[in-house]
Amino acid sequence: MFVMNKKKYTGAIIGAIVLLLLIWLISSYNGLVKKDEKVMLQWNEVQSAYQRRMDLIPNLVNVVKGATDFEQGTLVAVTEARAKAGSIQLSATNPEAQAYLEQAAAQDALAAAANRLIIAVEKYPELKGAQAFLALQTQLERTELRIKIARKDFNESIATYNQSVRSFPTKLIAGLLGFSAKEGFNADAGADKATEIKF
Repeated sequence: MFVMNKKKYTGAIIGAIVLLLLIWLISSYNGLVKKDEKVMLQWNEVQSAYQRRMDLIPNLVNVVKGATDFEQGTLVAVTEARAKAGSIQLSATNPEAQAYLEQAAAQDALAAAANRLIIAVEKYPELKGAQAFLALQTQLERTELRIKIARKDFNESIATYNQSVRSFPTKLIAGLLGFSAKEGFNADAGADKATEIKF
């Protein structure tokens, strides 16, 4: 009788331990999936902000084209930078650090070209004061803020995800199930922020 009760207790304890491990495994997996999905959601926010910038740039170029003697080289540079930024396609489900860097460099080049365009507009008071230009200026300022916030939120979601992937004991589950650390946006050496359009 005592031996039978001991076997029941041992079986119940082993069953409880297995059940707890299974619950922990499922919970850890679901937590990692949720954090990975948050990274992808934030990445899509970055893409959306970039797309908004790219949609506004042609409007800015068209407004500036109205000045007959405007510097054509500046317009061509902006158009080429936009085309290059638009040609970089990234995977929404599994973007990689190298892809971030390539797209960030193309977007920074676009912002730099737009900055040169805006500086050139300073020489044309009729353009600088035009209602269409002022409206675009406001929209671009808001878009630059969106880009900055989207990149910050993306990096924060990656930091949260990486903390889970690298922390013990979740690291064991992450390794077994194929979750690996991710990289976000990093500033270049000596740079404290990415290029943004300034007015």
